[in-house]
Amino acid sequence: MIWILLVVFLVCLLLRFPIAFSLGLSCMVFLVCNGTDLIIMPMKMYSGIDVFVLLSIPGFIIAGNLMNHGGLTAKIISFCNHLIGHIPGGLALANIGSSMLFAGISGTAISDTASIGSVMIPAMKKEGYDPEFACAVTASSSTVGPIIPPSVPMIIAATLSGLSVGKLFLAGALPGFLLGISMLLLTYYLAKKRNYPKTERSSFTQVAKGFVETFWSLLMTFIILFGIIGGVFTPTEASIIAVLYAYLVGTLVYKRLNFKKTLAILLDAMKTSASLMVLIGFANLFGYILVSEQIPNQIASSILGFSDNKYVVLLLINILLILVGTFMETIAALLILFPILLKVAIGVDVDPIHFAIIALLNLIIGLTTPPLGVCLFVASGIGKVPLEKVSKANLPFLGISLFVLTLVTLFPDITLFLPRLILGE
Repeated sequence: MIWILLVVFLVCLLLRFPIAFSLGLSCMVFLVCNGTDLIIMPMKMYSGIDVFVLLSIPGFIIAGNLMNHGGLTAKIISFCNHLIGHIPGGLALANIGSSMLFAGISGTAISDTASIGSVMIPAMKKEGYDPEFACAVTASSSTVGPIIPPSVPMIIAATLSGLSVGKLFLAGALPGFLLGISMLLLTYYLAKKRNYPKTERSSFTQVAKGFVETFWSLLMTFIILFGIIGGVFTPTEASIIAVLYAYLVGTLVYKRLNFKKTLAILLDAMKTSASLMVLIGFANLFGYILVSEQIPNQIASSILGFSDNKYVVLLLINILLILVGTFMETIAALLILFPILLKVAIGVDVDPIHFAIIALLNLIIGLTTPPLGVCLFVASGIGKVPLEKVSKANLPFLGISLFVLTLVTLFPDITLFLPRLILGE
C-alpha cells in the first residue's frame, strides 16, 4: 500500500503542487485506501507542531523581515563594498561578503538570494559584470545562510532529533565560514582572469562609518548566538528578544520603520510562519505513515546491507540528499528524510551533530544544483538571464561547494571543534 502514498506524492510534485499540499493529499489518499479513520490527520498534524522550540521560528522570521525592511541589507552591502570593493571583482566579493553577514539574520538561502540579489545583481550588471556570473555568484553565496547561525533549518533539525540548538549553531559556524571563504577565493580568481572591474579604495573614515552603521545589525546575531549557547535564554526567548531588538534598531537607529510598514511586515511573517507550520504538520503525518509501514527500517537495512563502511554510507546519503535538494525545499526535505537518515548514520558511528551539518550542507547545495535548483531560478528571474546560462556560470561555485562538503564529511572536527571547545563536550 505504501506505493500509493509515494506515487500520489510524486504526481503532485510533477503537477507543481506546493510541497505541503502534496504531502497532505498523498497522506489522505493513502489513509482512505488503507481504511484508516481520517481523524488521525489533525491529531498527527497537531502533534507535529506542538513543540515549544518551533515557537522561535515566527520570531526569527519577524526579526529578519524587520531588519531587512529597516535598512539592514543596504547597510551591509555598503560596508562590504567599502571594505573589499577596491579588489578586482570587488562588487562580486562584496556580494559574497554581504551574504555571509546577512546569513545570520535571514537564516534561509532563498530569502538571501531575493534580498541581496535584488540589489547586487542589477548593480553588478551595470558595472560590467557578465549577467550570468552576477546571478550565479548571488545564488551560490546565498547557500551560506542556513549554515552560519542562527539558522531556521538548524532549529528544525534540532526539533526532529532532540539535538541541542546551541550545539548545532556552533557546529555550523566553521563549515559556513569555510564555504564563504572558498567562494571568495574562487571569485577573486575568476575576476582576475576575466578582468572584472573594481572600485576606488574607500578611505578609513568611510570604512569606519560603514562598520558603525552595520554594527547594530550584526550585534543582533551576537546576542542571539551567545545568549543561546551561554544558557542565558532559550531559542524561543532569543527569537522574541531578536524581534524587540530589530524593531528598536529599525525605528531608532536606522529610522526606516513606521507603524504602517511594521504591520505589513507582521502580516507577511504571519503568512510565512503559517505556511511553514502547515508544512511541518503534514510532514509529521507523512513521517507517521512511513514509520507505521516500517519504511525507515527498510531503508536503513538496505543501505547498511549494501555496506557498513561509514564513508560509503555517507557517500550514498550525500548523493541522495543532493538529488532531493534539487527539487525539494530544504525544510521539507529535512522533515521527511532527516529522521530516517540520522538513524542510518548513527548505525555506522557518525556523530549526530556532525551528520546534521552534513545533511544541511547537502540540501542547500541542492538549491544551486541544475536543472531545478530553486536559488538558481530566483537569481535567474531577478537578473532576467536564461536559466541555462546561470546554471553553466554556477558550475565552478558548485564544484567549490562539493569540495567543502567533502571536507566536512571526511573530517568531523570541522563541525565538532567549536562545540567541544566552547561547551567542553
